[in-house]
Amino acid sequence: MTPEERKKYRLIFMGTPDFAVESLKALHEAGYTICAVLTTPDKPAGRGRKLQECPVKKYAHENNMLVIAPEKLRDSDAIHEIQNLNADLGVVVAFKKLPEEIYTAPRLGTFNLHGSLLPAYRGAAPIHRAVMNGETKSGVTTFLLNDKIDEGGIFYREEVEIGENTTTAELYEQLMKIGAQLVVKTADDYLEGRIESVPQPESSQQKNAPKIFRDDCRIDWTKPINDIHNHIRGLSTYPGAFTEMIAPRNQSIKILKSRIVNKEANFAIKETRHLIEKNSWKVQLPDGLLEIIEVQPQGKPPMPAAAFINGLPKEEDVKLN
Repeated sequence: MTPEERKKYRLIFMGTPDFAVESLKALHEAGYTICAVLTTPDKPAGRGRKLQECPVKKYAHENNMLVIAPEKLRDSDAIHEIQNLNADLGVVVAFKKLPEEIYTAPRLGTFNLHGSLLPAYRGAAPIHRAVMNGETKSGVTTFLLNDKIDEGGIFYREEVEIGENTTTAELYEQLMKIGAQLVVKTADDYLEGRIESVPQPESSQQKNAPKIFRDDCRIDWTKPINDIHNHIRGLSTYPGAFTEMIAPRNQSIKILKSRIVNKEANFAIKETRHLIEKNSWKVQLPDGLLEIIEVQPQGKPPMPAAAFINGLPKEEDVKLN
């Protein structure tokens, strides 16, 4: 469709983070009429705890879009406002579970962009979980919303490769961009009646993507080298895999990047050894050698592991929990 042809269609966009902004921007620049943006209210952030707009709300205001940001999605005034917009289609990217009254309000319903190849990795953290599990491919999926989480009929999927050292942050950026283009393609084809959603296949070995909590981020140095490396890159850069240093001072350290030096099994090694010396932090495991590349000490910005090691007191041994 041309921008002029798209202009006649009224869309409601629903999202919050920068991942969603890319799709909102793509729809806006493609020519669609964004009749409203549903997002979250301002929240206190930073040291001053000042109220800040989420990225989607900020973009919407900068482009003179109507913003609806209720404290609760079941707010009757917000629901009535959305139902009275006479929208043709709703588009969701990285948002909360919606009440039926909202996602069914547009004439053709609402579709969602999900950061995985559905039906794999349904849930809140699909990009993180795919990398943490050592997957070699991932992608994005557009699907029609229903009353279940991430189980609606599929419109399109687009696949990408995941390298052995790819971090979640890198995959996030890649999927954000291809996802935005897939959102426009899905809107074009669905509004023009060129596609219909197809039910998702079910699997007895379904992999899900539950929300990540702090305990999920702790590094277990007793695990195989591949699992530790995948854990580190899967949580990089946010929220960050961490370990505890107990000497020379007690502190939590995030490990943001690592590299497998070799996978040579050494049966003489019965437990993990942290080999910390000038400009180098390596971890000798029974099944290989892992190098720590980038870290983030507690209360400090990310830095090369060598800079962190060289800043430690020379006269004391380094011990990790």
